[in-house]
Parts: sequence; C-alpha cells; structure tokens
Amino acid sequence: MGAALAGRSFDSVLNFIGFDLAEVQADHGLFRGKTGQYIYISSATVYEKPPRLLSIREDAPLGNAWWEYARKKIACEEWLMSRFREDGFPVTIIRPSHTYSRQWIPNLVSSAGYSFAARLERGEPVFVSDRGTTPWTLTHADDFAVGVAGLAGCREAIGEAFHITGEEALPWKSIYREIATALGLGAPQIVEVPLGLICEAAPHLVGNLRGDKAHPAVFDNTKIKGLVPEFRARRTFAAGIRESVEWMRGHPERQRLNPQIDATNDAVIAAWREAGCPAPDSSDATSAGQSSI
Repeated sequence: MGAALAGRSFDSVLNFIGFDLAEVQADHGLFRGKTGQYIYISSATVYEKPPRLLSIREDAPLGNAWWEYARKKIACEEWLMSRFREDGFPVTIIRPSHTYSRQWIPNLVSSAGYSFAARLERGEPVFVSDRGTTPWTLTHADDFAVGVAGLAGCREAIGEAFHITGEEALPWKSIYREIATALGLGAPQIVEVPLGLICEAAPHLVGNLRGDKAHPAVFDNTKIKGLVPEFRARRTFAAGIRESVEWMRGHPERQRLNPQIDATNDAVIAAWREAGCPAPDSSDATSAGQSSI
C-alpha cells in the first residue's frame, strides 16, 4: 500500500473499517503528510451505558464496560486525537448510530440481510429486551452520506467529533411493527424477555445489548448541522424500511439469509418459555401511542 501511495496526496481519506488500534496506527504512517483530512468512522456505542443525559452530545463521557467493539473504537479515537494534538494529524471523528440501508433490516441480533424479515413473513415470534420500549435511533444511509460528504474537506471539522444520526427515536416494539407493516403483515408476535435472561440464553448478545441496544439512544445533531446545513434526517423509518423491503424482494440473490438470527431468536424464546412466559404479544396495544420520543 505504501508503494501504491508513493507520490500521491489526497484532500480527504475516509476509514470506514478501522476496528483495531494497529489499523489506524498503520494509516497514520501511510497518510501523514499526504492528506488534508483523515475521517475516522467511529460509533455511537462509545458513550457510557446507560447515558447520563438525553439527548447525547459529542462531549458526553466515553466508556463502555460491556462491549469490546466499543472499547476498540474508543482506543482508536483517543490515539488519533493524540496524534492531532501532538503532530497535527488532521483527524475528524464521526459517530453514527445503527445506520441501515436497502440491504439492512434492523433488529436486536444482526441487521444485515433479509433474515429478520423472512422470520416475520413465516409468522414466527421475535423477542425484545424487557418491555421493548427503549427509544432507539436508526439512521438511513442516504442521510448519513449527506453529513459525511459535507464534512469531507471541511477544515473546521478537523480535531472534532460529530454525530451523524437520525432524529426519530422509536421504541423497539414500534420498530418491529414498522418492519411488519412494510412487509404487508399484521402485528408481529413479540415476546418481552428480561435482559438478563436474553444474555444467559445468548451470551454473544451481551455486548450488543448491555453495551448498546438495551439502552436509550437519542442524539443531538446540532454540531453537524452547524457545519453542514444541508444535513437533515429526511427519511422516516417507515419510509426507509419500505424501500429496504421493496429492494430486497426485488433482489432475492442479495438477501443474505443468516441462520444465526433464527437460532438466536429460537434460543431466547425457548429459554423464556421454560421460565414460564406469557403468550407472544401480537396486538402490541400497550405501546401503540409511543411511536416516537
């Protein structure tokens, strides 16, 4: 890569896939003196859980005791900012929240692909954590792209961190209802499972839930709007998920079915039934009026 970059320079370099500190350290060696800006795509998972205040601003405390992924992102952020302070490396940090696109159907297990939608189409139950009323922010990739493009080449963004997130915070049960509606289905069968029992039945979800999706996620986008006034979260989830469903139904070869989603839902629901659960909630009447925060 060093040979390929020899003699070249760039206005902006964007790293969307930096997960380990060694990777951004390598980038620093490759791009120092060769770029006017290095944009690092971090994550909104970096904030303390649970958050101290809502809406979360970029200066909120960092720290995630539950998820190694988030801790690695924090380490990368901190090292890059130390390089900005010590040798002027022109870094900009971006923290997105659960960005989805036409190939993602958001859920608590794994959003890539069509598997969660296929499960709903078969009429099989799905679980939510506790009551499923935690407000959660989803961001459409088209909206995210406007914010990223606006920050690229922006000198005022260097040395700063920014949210680029949606501004509609939906409870998880409402998210699942919207997906079912986009699929042309009735109300989904939703099983409310205590967080502790989920983590016992599916230990691989501990970071994903205790370190992220089991906590409120509502973000303040004032800072990005100050530098990129064209950024707005224009896509409602209802509109965005309809586009996702339509595209993936039209491209069955791209649906990327993942058996882990079914296996995890089955394991969690089986554990809850063994503990003596009520029937799945197919009416969802209790949260019908709680579609946004």
